[in-house]
Amino acid sequence: MPTSIRYVGDLPTPSLLVDLDRLDANITTMAARWPGTSLRPHVKAFKSTALAARLAANGHTGFCCATVKEITGMARAGLGTDLLLANEVVDPVRLAVLAALVDGGARITVAVDSDFTVAAVADAGLSDVLIDVNVGLPRCGCPMEVAGPLADLARSRGLTVRGVMGYEGHLMGVDDRAARTAGTQKSMSVLSAAHGSVGGEVVSGGGTGTWDCNDVITELQAGSYTLMDTYYRKLNLPFTPALSVLGTVVSTNPQGYAVADVGLKALGMDHGDPTITAAAVWFCSDEHITYAPEATPPTLPRIGDRVEVWPAHVDPTVAYHEHFSVIRRNDPAAPIDDAEVVDEWPIDLRGW
Repeated sequence: MPTSIRYVGDLPTPSLLVDLDRLDANITTMAARWPGTSLRPHVKAFKSTALAARLAANGHTGFCCATVKEITGMARAGLGTDLLLANEVVDPVRLAVLAALVDGGARITVAVDSDFTVAAVADAGLSDVLIDVNVGLPRCGCPMEVAGPLADLARSRGLTVRGVMGYEGHLMGVDDRAARTAGTQKSMSVLSAAHGSVGGEVVSGGGTGTWDCNDVITELQAGSYTLMDTYYRKLNLPFTPALSVLGTVVSTNPQGYAVADVGLKALGMDHGDPTITAAAVWFCSDEHITYAPEATPPTLPRIGDRVEVWPAHVDPTVAYHEHFSVIRRNDPAAPIDDAEVVDEWPIDLRGW
């Protein structure tokens, strides 16, 4: 962290902020339900080995990854005790990278869902796999009835089948808890049946949205809970948004709106518009967000004022930025400029 930066008011904009106290509270809440290695945090949500190390220090030493780059960065950072690549990979060049990491002492498990992916992993010289089962999300994963034969094939190729995984991602945003729970139970009955034919000690799945209603899995693949986003707000989960994008007001208009320098190139927008406290967001453009204060009559900010923009989706928002500015709000009622900048964490797991 540059020595000249002590407060949020010293930061350039846009800057990605992580509220350390909120992050730690989220980690504590999740760990009370999923302690130690029963939680496999998904690093795709934060893409930072510094944040991952904080989770490892809390006992969560196994991690879930979405890309070979994430696996590589975690292993090189000394966080390769038990890494799961929860995606199918068929590129021999990328698989060779994983094999080299295993040769270097990392434990890497790869998801497979077809004869082709089994062969690709075996040919690369990797050893550990999970059978990825389709539990309702139309994405990767084999049909339940194929899981057992696929596990047999994997073992015949010399692979160790650690168990199964299945992601009920289609249920993460269901706001009615009863419906979300019922859907999760249905999906997990599929995964349980597949596990019965596959064997192994691992049943991996779930996420932040089903953290408290999935009682089948042996490990939870949650990541968003660490930083949270506004998309999950409707679920009334006990996790607090800890990630915001700091912007500067660059223009105001007497018709009652303001413009800040946080736009599409700084925000993940696939889950909708971001949020600004006590304001209505009108729209985002490439470099700008246009919003109107909700007070009547509206009190416009001044040009040069700072504003926090709360993203609707954490994962892609993080991927737009090079580092987190880690902050502490010593007085929550004070302007954001007065918050202390206590650290800077590189977002060092971006890319593929």
